[in-house]
Amino acid sequence: MARSGLQVRFRPAAPEDAAVAVPLIYSSGPVAFDYVFTTRDGGDARAFLQHCFVDGAGEFGWRNHWVGLVEGKVVTVGAGFGADAKWPFMLAAARQIVRHYGLRRGLGVIARGLRVESVIQPPKGDMHYLAHLAVLPELRGHGIGRALIDQLVGMARDVGRSRVVLDVAASNPRAEALYRRAGFKVTGERKSQLANERGRVPDHRRMERIVD
Repeated sequence: MARSGLQVRFRPAAPEDAAVAVPLIYSSGPVAFDYVFTTRDGGDARAFLQHCFVDGAGEFGWRNHWVGLVEGKVVTVGAGFGADAKWPFMLAAARQIVRHYGLRRGLGVIARGLRVESVIQPPKGDMHYLAHLAVLPELRGHGIGRALIDQLVGMARDVGRSRVVLDVAASNPRAEALYRRAGFKVTGERKSQLANERGRVPDHRRMERIVD
């Protein structure tokens, strides 16, 4: 339950959640998504995320996400995964990129994605990584984001992980404050030099919580 008294029920995501879940996923990091997945000849980041979510595989697929519902409607989405997902995610992403963009455009997308990993690094070792955390704008501030984090941290505990990490844009103090209240602490900051005509990828802070 969110602190506002709203009843939030969580379940694994499904393909039919795409209409709400994909815009939420995009809203969790729009500048980084546009930097990687929007192309000069009209390729759109949100269209690619839609393709991946419905496909189901990989980091952006529905199988990697959980959704929270209030009165039967999806209001929040998030993902949690470990370092063991690295190679399956990479293979799925390569397939999805080439299928969506074609080989020539896809190579540029892949190159930009690898550059973003210097700022937003994938998990390694015993990390359980939280990603794509988002709540509908009109329901932010009602405890739903905290309920989502508690759900995902509980899942990390269930699979035996002791360290949960996430990255937050330095330009998003509201999200950072939420993560601090949920027990996360900043352990480092990566400066970004990544920019193109769609904007500059912000600096990101790595935050960590030990699962008790």
